[in-house]
Amino acid sequence: MSTPIAVAIAGSDSGGGAGIQADLKTFSALGVYGASVIAALTAQNTKGVTAIHEVPPDFVSAQIDAVFSDLSVGAVKIGMLSTAGVIEAVAAGLVRWQQNNIVLDPVMIASSGDRLLRSQAVDVLRRALMPQALVVTPNLLEAAALLDTAVAVNEVEMRDQAERLLTLGARAVLIKGGHGKGPESADLLVDATHMIRFASERIATRNSHGTGCTLSSAIAAGLAKGHDLADAVREAKNYTTAAIAAADRLGVGSGSGPVHHFHRWW
Repeated sequence: MSTPIAVAIAGSDSGGGAGIQADLKTFSALGVYGASVIAALTAQNTKGVTAIHEVPPDFVSAQIDAVFSDLSVGAVKIGMLSTAGVIEAVAAGLVRWQQNNIVLDPVMIASSGDRLLRSQAVDVLRRALMPQALVVTPNLLEAAALLDTAVAVNEVEMRDQAERLLTLGARAVLIKGGHGKGPESADLLVDATHMIRFASERIATRNSHGTGCTLSSAIAAGLAKGHDLADAVREAKNYTTAAIAAADRLGVGSGSGPVHHFHRWW
């Protein structure tokens, strides 16, 4: 019996709501064994990020080689990578270990507004990692930053930006509408030939810390279990929406609290 395994390559959130911590919680909740490569450490809580400690690229490479040389990895989720050197190390490691099911969440700005990706590293992200990704999962702000353009204000503009991101090399783009307005939160999955719209009722809560990390990790979990991309996104959207809806059942911190990854159990 083989165990589905997914690996998160991302930053650590000391507050436990986002980053590696959210990734591993999501994998576990969805029945997938989670391994990790820590690419940065943050001093962080529900109120914001107070410090970032950058992990040396060679140590990121060492973690990648340790994990992939031993575990049979079904999918990879990439989150916060703060420097160009780390991005290069991750890109080289994924080529070295011939990974194909890569979910790239281009984490640039924390939900608190703190910048997590150095501006000079954005070009390296576009060049080195986007062409390796099965799917890239930017929110509206991240999509605009990747394209150096204005934030999309409707679904027509969202689709246009997703199609422009495809030209950077990703096989598919899931552009997320959680930062938009209106009664629905709609995400658009766009590839070279199709678009699928995934919509849910917009939930009024301030406790949404880690939403993007959770969604991208849930997609990776679905891919690790053998789902195709559309089914993995559908399952991930449903899981993340339920985790947001249950967030107010938790009492964590005094700022923007985390979503409830284990809402099905407690």
